[in-house]
Amino acid sequence: MEIAIRPKLDRAAVEALVRERLGEDLEFTAHEEFTDGFFNAAHALDTADGRRLVAKIAPDKDLKLLRYEVDLMATEIECFERAIAAGVPMPRLWYADPEGGVMIIDRLDGHSLQKIREDIPADERPALRRQIGAMSARFALAAGERFGYPRRSGRTMADTWGESFCAMVGDVLADIAEHGAPLPRPVESVAALVAAERGLLDEVDRPALVHFDLWDGNIFVERTASGWGLEAFIDGERAFYGDPIAELVSLKLIPEEEFPAVVDGFLGRAMTAGEERRLALYTVYLMLILVAECPVRGFDAEQTEHQMAWATETLVKTLAFLEG
Repeated sequence: MEIAIRPKLDRAAVEALVRERLGEDLEFTAHEEFTDGFFNAAHALDTADGRRLVAKIAPDKDLKLLRYEVDLMATEIECFERAIAAGVPMPRLWYADPEGGVMIIDRLDGHSLQKIREDIPADERPALRRQIGAMSARFALAAGERFGYPRRSGRTMADTWGESFCAMVGDVLADIAEHGAPLPRPVESVAALVAAERGLLDEVDRPALVHFDLWDGNIFVERTASGWGLEAFIDGERAFYGDPIAELVSLKLIPEEEFPAVVDGFLGRAMTAGEERRLALYTVYLMLILVAECPVRGFDAEQTEHQMAWATETLVKTLAFLEG
């Protein structure tokens, strides 16, 4: 899919970029551009010394992005470094330049769960989902000094989760208002509903690392002797420090019958009523991001129509749940 903000580089440019960072004598034997991402450019390169690499390049800093997307490569690099240290399965990080907007990682051997899901026998899926839940819970082992996005400006960072999350929602609502993206109810109404939950949000007293984008496209699995298993997670651009329950938002974007196994792996118990309500708030936030993206990412008409319809429908249901 062609995305307007995604950097456009040919093979020669990507090879030169990697040589500059990993060694001028590096020789390459294969190249592939990944075109299914919505933000960074991603190019796979095989090297003559046997390495299989992926170079990620951030969009130009002068482009108009969403408010939360500032310093996104720096955010992803921090997510990778801290997650790896916490024992989360992630690709090896070969090179990281948050200021220059470049990172180089290992290419995984397995398959995106989004692409392979229907090939996995139904009786093997609960165990896989449980493992995914357990491994994703490890992100929360890393903690920040404050809540919010780890940006140099400190925007959205606060000493309480309620203050930080309301600022995060306020930013994306400002993006929506600025670009004229339609919502099923006024911006002020959504902001007020979230603000009314400050007390519930402030029950979270530790700023845990949250990947916040663990949909099946960012989960890689592989076939082992004992069945399908998790290989690694990728793409930490949306990471922030906040409520670990927020991790379940994207993990829930699967067939409904498979989600209880994720929760079992993630928590080892059922969610409380308060956790379910907080999860609904984070679902609203993710859907607002998906609405806000459409005018600035340069999606084609079909992608825009599909994403807007799904996000709007989910918003309507989730807002009704919060008010009910």
